[in-house]
Amino acid sequence: MGAGSILGSPPVWKAALAASAALLIGGVVVLARERAGPPARCAPGMVALGPRCCGEGQRLEAGRCAGAPRRCAAGLAPTPAGCTAPSVTVRIAAGTLRLGPSDWEAQGLVDPRAVFVPAFSLDAFEVTEARYAACVAAAACAPLPLRGEPGLPVTGITLGEAARYCAFVGGALPSRDQLAFAAAGPSSRRYPWGDTGAVCRRAAFGLRAGPCGWGATGPELAGSHPDGAAIHPDGRLFDLAGNVAEWAAPERTGQRTSGIHGGSWSDGAAAALRAWNRRIVPDSTRATDLGFRCAYAP
Repeated sequence: MGAGSILGSPPVWKAALAASAALLIGGVVVLARERAGPPARCAPGMVALGPRCCGEGQRLEAGRCAGAPRRCAAGLAPTPAGCTAPSVTVRIAAGTLRLGPSDWEAQGLVDPRAVFVPAFSLDAFEVTEARYAACVAAAACAPLPLRGEPGLPVTGITLGEAARYCAFVGGALPSRDQLAFAAAGPSSRRYPWGDTGAVCRRAAFGLRAGPCGWGATGPELAGSHPDGAAIHPDGRLFDLAGNVAEWAAPERTGQRTSGIHGGSWSDGAAAALRAWNRRIVPDSTRATDLGFRCAYAP
């Protein structure tokens, strides 16, 4: 073969290099498109259906996750009626709750203070419709309109009704400091999972009008966002931020108002999810974004 033939044909290595470059550019474009899209908001084992995260294999019917799931988020059990949370508690060791000084966003909103919190135990999950229905069946709790999914947190409940349920199961409503310490921990975390990363995958919030969903009329399944759990040495606490805001026990006897903590599915701003965030409402309040969990002796 002459020199002219060699110079007139592109070398094989040049063709291979061009093909590799094209593949690399294509991969970068695909990756960019994926990153530009909305981040996943449902945990593995769950699928996004409208504003809800339902178990794999379920369907959405009139806002409800219907059908028997094949798989659920870690920590939840698939049942014929849907994904449900177990009735478990987590012991929280004694420690000092520090609010305000370590979080610049709390300045002017939270009275800086440090308070010792004795050891206690807390429900790992918000009280669900299934658990509350058992109390009603025992004639120990007032009947409430339920949404029909046993794994949903109970809502539309007053402070007194929530306290009655906690007494039925041998506990009491947690105090303001217990809820804050469960979320913040001894390191004074800004959120239950840490100081940053208030994203849709970690908490059920912004589901009514964005940024995590649109058109929601109620909360997600209790425990369906395990990536946002507060980790303690003896276990994990789910949904201390988002899903439903939670009743705290009144701070004074005879008080007709109380604090609700943690933000909810209807809040659109991450500020509502702060460990120190709370609102004061009348103790007769009933709302679709308000539920509770119980505290117990350690």
